[in-house]
Amino acid sequence: MQSQGTETEAQVAAIIEELKGLEGPLLPILHGVQEEFGYVPTEALPVIAEALNLSKAEVHGVVTFYHDYRSQPAGRHVLKLCQAEACQSMGSDAIAAQVKAALGVDFHQTAADGSVTLEPVYCLGLCACAPAAMLDGEVIGRVDADTIAEITAEVRT
Repeated sequence: MQSQGTETEAQVAAIIEELKGLEGPLLPILHGVQEEFGYVPTEALPVIAEALNLSKAEVHGVVTFYHDYRSQPAGRHVLKLCQAEACQSMGSDAIAAQVKAALGVDFHQTAADGSVTLEPVYCLGLCACAPAAMLDGEVIGRVDADTIAEITAEVRT
């Protein structure tokens, strides 16, 4: 029976094998790992580094630089709130405060019950419908207090 670390490393190695032939394979590999596990496990970093002839620090630097990569599993739902200028001008700060209070979390945190992870994003392409959010990959425009109440009820069920 394989240990959890060895099993994870084997799964990461399979992802690397599939994608290492791409030009600039690091980002696709990291996306593949996150798709497989829901986050990028720490034990994946040295496996990726060795396969791509990079230092562990280089791989770690990429994972921590890009906000879409997680180092911990996300909640059952992922709520992203746009914090770009257009959304800010339309009240995204107040929306963010309302969401944080309703869910009891801050950005980059997961609710204690594991129901939802709250993340900031810096443009969803809905500037004309600001403020915008994304719940589990579905974009939502013109977010207001009523929308937040609906989203909060949905992620808590």
